[in-house]
Amino acid sequence: MEKATQKTSHPIQPDISSPRIDLNSDMGESFGAYRIGQDERLLDYVSSANIACGFHAGDPGVMRRTVRLCLDRGVAIGAHPGLPDLAGFGRRELKITAGEAYELTVYQIGALQAFVRAEGGALRHVKPHGALYNMAAADPALAAAIAEAVQRVDPALVLFGLAGSELIRAAARIGLRAAAEAFADRAYRPDGALAPRSERGAVIADAEAAARQAVRIARQRSVTATDGHDIVVAADTLCIHGDGPHALEFAARIRQELEAAGVTVRAFEP
Repeated sequence: MEKATQKTSHPIQPDISSPRIDLNSDMGESFGAYRIGQDERLLDYVSSANIACGFHAGDPGVMRRTVRLCLDRGVAIGAHPGLPDLAGFGRRELKITAGEAYELTVYQIGALQAFVRAEGGALRHVKPHGALYNMAAADPALAAAIAEAVQRVDPALVLFGLAGSELIRAAARIGLRAAAEAFADRAYRPDGALAPRSERGAVIADAEAAARQAVRIARQRSVTATDGHDIVVAADTLCIHGDGPHALEFAARIRQELEAAGVTVRAFEP
């Protein structure tokens, strides 16, 4: 289950007076001759980029080019480690141990970190990808392994994880900084879990609807669940999926509506 936050009986918080939020997108997911996403244009709208590290997508050339694009645009760079599943784009669950989760996370962070350093930049955060992200959100052992991997590579890194999930709790237990993440383009269940992609309407297909949800999360820390009730989602960063056919349209509209609502968009700072 993709658990985002727990349902609460507390009243939804009123508008935050001076809200700010990070806007992140997954990038560098092309591979060889295959091109996915519109990374260069998306960088006009996001404040953080999660760059694929070669396991679920990406390759050395794509990693280097994407890092350089981010540095040129002043966009914060994060590693986006995934399961070793190019054919499935890292979205199929693979049975792995906590030790394997630790090792594949360290390996992929190290690969991207080397490119970032070689280009004169600094890695800022780590966000697991796809099935690895969802598995760790619900599995304390996997979450702890990933948090430990991030901390051991560089304790100054920030771990991005689903708001209210095991990833956020694992980071807190070891004193690792974390950013709670929400989704502008995903539907939420009444218990605060993300609706599985297999369910109709789980992925929001309308840019205006996604923008409205983004503004509500940023200003009111809430979303309307699939049953029509409001639930609390307190987030530090909002994700826009960069591989979708309308990702550029979504990013532009979401950024426009956030700023029109008085929300400052900038890279996450603890």
